[in-house]
Amino acid sequence: MLHHMKGMKMSVHKKLMEARIRLQNTKLEKTGHNKFAGYSYFELGDFLPAVQKIFAEIGLCGVISYGNNDDDLASLQITDTEDMTSLCIYSPMAEANLKGCHPIQNLGAAQTYLRRYLWVTAMEIVEHDVLDATTGQDSKIVKSVPASVWDTMPEAKQRELQGIVDSVRACMEADKMDDALGTLHEVTDADEKIALWSRLDSKERAAIKKAQGEKK
Repeated sequence: MLHHMKGMKMSVHKKLMEARIRLQNTKLEKTGHNKFAGYSYFELGDFLPAVQKIFAEIGLCGVISYGNNDDDLASLQITDTEDMTSLCIYSPMAEANLKGCHPIQNLGAAQTYLRRYLWVTAMEIVEHDVLDATTGQDSKIVKSVPASVWDTMPEAKQRELQGIVDSVRACMEADKMDDALGTLHEVTDADEKIALWSRLDSKERAAIKKAQGEKK
C-alpha cells in the first residue's frame, strides 16, 4: 500500500491503481434503482466522495472537460499532484433529450451521465447487478438484437442515437415510462430503430414492450 512506500516515487498510473484498490476495499452502497429493468446501480454520489478522499490522500486530482477538443469528446484528466504527470479517460459526447425539460436541464443531465461513466471507467467500478440482470435467466425474455446495424452507422449518428438511449434510460429510472416511449417514437427510420434497440439491454427492452402492450 502507499503508506508502506514512503520516499518511493510513484507514477500516475501506479497511483491510480492504488486508488482503485483502496476504492474496492471501501464499502459502497448502490442507491440508484432501475425500476423497469430491475437492477440497482451506483449513483455518482455513491462513490465520488470516497474517490475524492482517496485521491487527496494519494496525491491525485481529476478534472473533467466536455467537448473541448477536435473530436468532441468528454475527458477525465487524472494528474499526479507531485510530478504533474497525467493520463486521460475519454468518452464520446451525447445529448440528453428529456421530455418537459429546458435545454439547460438536458445539458445538466448529459453532463451528469458523462461524469458518472468517466469515473466508473477510470476507477474500474463493476456493477455486478447490471450484468446479473442482463445475463441470467431473465435475459431470455427478449431475444438478443444483433449490433451489426449499429456498427455500420456513422460515428455522428451513433452519438445521436446513444443520446436518445441515455434519455430513454433516464426517463425509465425517473419512473417516467410514458416519456421514455415518447422519446423512442420520435425515431422513425427503420435502421435507426434497430440500431437504437440494440443498445438497450434485454430487461429494458422487455419493460418497454410490456409498457407498449399496456397502452394498446
